[in-house]
Amino acid sequence: MDESIENMLRHLRLWGLLENWDALLAQAAKGGYSHVRLLKHVIEREHEIRCQNARRMRLKRARIPEPWRIETYPFHEQPRLSKKKVTALYDAFDYMTKKRNVIWIGRTGCGKTGLATAFLLQAIDRGYSGRYVLFAELVAELYASVADHSLEKVLKRYGSYDCLLIDEVGYVEVEKAQAGLFFALLHKRHATRSTLITSNLGFSDWGEFLQNPHLTAALLDRLTQSSYVINMRKCRSIRKPLDPEK
Repeated sequence: MDESIENMLRHLRLWGLLENWDALLAQAAKGGYSHVRLLKHVIEREHEIRCQNARRMRLKRARIPEPWRIETYPFHEQPRLSKKKVTALYDAFDYMTKKRNVIWIGRTGCGKTGLATAFLLQAIDRGYSGRYVLFAELVAELYASVADHSLEKVLKRYGSYDCLLIDEVGYVEVEKAQAGLFFALLHKRHATRSTLITSNLGFSDWGEFLQNPHLTAALLDRLTQSSYVINMRKCRSIRKPLDPEK
């Protein structure tokens, strides 16, 4: 490759073309590509590489601890869970296109997080930004941001994710101030982003761990206004997926 071409490719950040330059020319020569076909092939290849790199970056930023997939989710271990209902909701994808929330409620170990993660991964695969966060860590970060005057910055960051998975809501009690911050975040995301939530508590029990009945009522009214609720309270514990994505 000519050095000037190499420098221009680096300047333009066309890494795929830079890395595959010789292979592409050899392929074009072997296949007798026309100029139009060669240019089209180069552009398609560069676009494919950039999409793959962008997806890897979105996945890294999402901080997903265990990448469950809907294709390998052990529905056979949950006979009381409607696979048809869950997969229809997953395939429709309107939790993203219509910015609706999905809430999974059920006992510990029944697979709520696995399903929620599969929905989050689908959004990331389709080009949306996403993030996984434990509820306890989220409210702790929000509360700490008040002290260092970075609350607006933290709210903006969590409010900007196209799809936010808040896991294990209700596993720990929070102070009233923390509950208020949690409400502020969900209020910010309401009708503008999709929020995925897993909880071991039914809605009637939320007032106890949030320690604010009036705020809880307002929160649930806002949260469930445009949400899908998947009740897994009668489901049993399941094993982890056999082949999670690395």
